[in-house]
Amino acid sequence: MDEGNFGAAAHLLLENQKQNWQRLAAGYKSLETVVGKTFYFNGFRIKVQFNPGRIISSSAKVDAASIKERECFLCIQNLPEQQRGIPYSQYYFILANPFPIFPEHFTIPQITHIPQQILGKLSELLKLSRDLSNGYVVFYNGPKCGASAPDHFHFQAGNKGFMTIDDDFHQLKNEYGATLIDDADLTLTAVDDGLRRFISIESTDFNMINDVFEKFYLNYSLVVNSTEEPMMNILSYYEVEFGWRVIVFLRSKHRSSHYFAEGKKNILLSAAAVDFGGVCILPLEKDFIKITKEDLTEIFNEIGISKDNFEFIKQKLANQK
Repeated sequence: MDEGNFGAAAHLLLENQKQNWQRLAAGYKSLETVVGKTFYFNGFRIKVQFNPGRIISSSAKVDAASIKERECFLCIQNLPEQQRGIPYSQYYFILANPFPIFPEHFTIPQITHIPQQILGKLSELLKLSRDLSNGYVVFYNGPKCGASAPDHFHFQAGNKGFMTIDDDFHQLKNEYGATLIDDADLTLTAVDDGLRRFISIESTDFNMINDVFEKFYLNYSLVVNSTEEPMMNILSYYEVEFGWRVIVFLRSKHRSSHYFAEGKKNILLSAAAVDFGGVCILPLEKDFIKITKEDLTEIFNEIGISKDNFEFIKQKLANQK
């Protein structure tokens, strides 16, 4: 299949699954009842949505014991009988997600059961975002950053233009960005908008993006001093005329104290890539009604990387020009 045509094939897969798989059809029907509101910050927006269909994902137990006790729902042999997929490269298949956030939402698991770990696989994310670029952004949730199957490597994809960062990116970069590298082939920017801290890598050069990401990964690992994957969520966009834009959100925590609080302070927000991208998914109506700008600021600041660690990583990357 030619580059870009996978987007059309994925769209057809979803339409077919709506006709032939009741659970998925019900999931997309439930999107019609989703309600949202927008909070305006200085130069960017954060939307919140009440989406009860996402309760399973938002409340998923991802500790080692819970994962060991369940069958992996992304392994081919455990997929629902009605589920169909599109083979992608030799290693992946594209599935329609039956519990959608986006109007068109896909999960792209690896065929083999291996853990969620991005190191060595960014090239696959870049290729996939190029091949789905006719309509979709591809994203990655780290194993402790919103992936409900941290034991099985997978990407996800959804409609471009759905997340607020799609439209707000350039303003965020101009208002809150520090340019670390800016040459003819690549732009590397670090952004701190008061809620989120992220880096963006923009280039038409596939290999250059990979090299910069590996340097970033190494420095990030050193800063957090962890043998596990440093915590991150990644969005990857591709446009023929501009190349790739890879946005990496850095974080320090899976879920904020609000998630575990009791009584009125409880807010069931389990932030992943889409939430960092500017659309926060709330599966409980009580949280949608009461959540405020201040709550969002608290939550993102609690789960995001610290200012000091972010500054250290920025300095390391800027010195590696």
